[in-house]
Amino acid sequence: MVAQNLVLALPTFVAVALLALLLKPLLAWRMLRDEVLAVEVALGQSLPAGRAQLARLVSRDVSVLTVVQVRESAIESLAENLNDSVVAPLFWFALLGLPGAALYRFANTADAMWGYPGMRGGRYWQWAGKWAARADDVLSWVPARITALLMVVVAKGLPFSTLARQARKTPSPNSGWPMAAMALALNVRLAKPGVYTLHSKGRRAGPLDTRRAAHLGTQVVLAMVPLVAALQLLVLGAFVWARA
Repeated sequence: MVAQNLVLALPTFVAVALLALLLKPLLAWRMLRDEVLAVEVALGQSLPAGRAQLARLVSRDVSVLTVVQVRESAIESLAENLNDSVVAPLFWFALLGLPGAALYRFANTADAMWGYPGMRGGRYWQWAGKWAARADDVLSWVPARITALLMVVVAKGLPFSTLARQARKTPSPNSGWPMAAMALALNVRLAKPGVYTLHSKGRRAGPLDTRRAAHLGTQVVLAMVPLVAALQLLVLGAFVWARA
């Protein structure tokens, strides 16, 4: 918190600009959006090109995926990483400042690097992977549901009971929430073959749905800004009250 206190000691406009500069590397919405849209562009060239582009985003085997499955996977990745790369870091920034955002990104990155079973770099990371996965689950619990609820607000009227039921179909306690919200908002079926199917009554995802997903994600990011401001005001108010 020392660094943040030093920042806040500066004139307001300088402090805001500096905080934004320091926070920016912890967020990755524009890169995520561009990578997902690039999958659709690659699919327009060929299925192998689409699979190769998708492999940059997901850890699953893409070699046997159909065109629709590649598109579904890209939209799922956008929904899940909307939380991991934007909403969750901003949530923890609002509560704990830059250290909170950095802590979350460390846990999330460690989970991505060590959280999968098997050998990596000639070593087994099972112990570290379990701790990273648990930390990521705990830190993502509230933000994942905020991400889903913001999609509900932006999409104007998704039934929460349906969202909760769909979210529980995935093995992850968190990623199912933004993915289910995205599936319901777009009215498309999203699935990981052999693992889960979200909104099975939805239609097959088409080329325009990738852009619709990216647009919905941008709206969620914009909706998160006033929420972060409100959370920071609550935290500041609690701090002032505690000091009084």
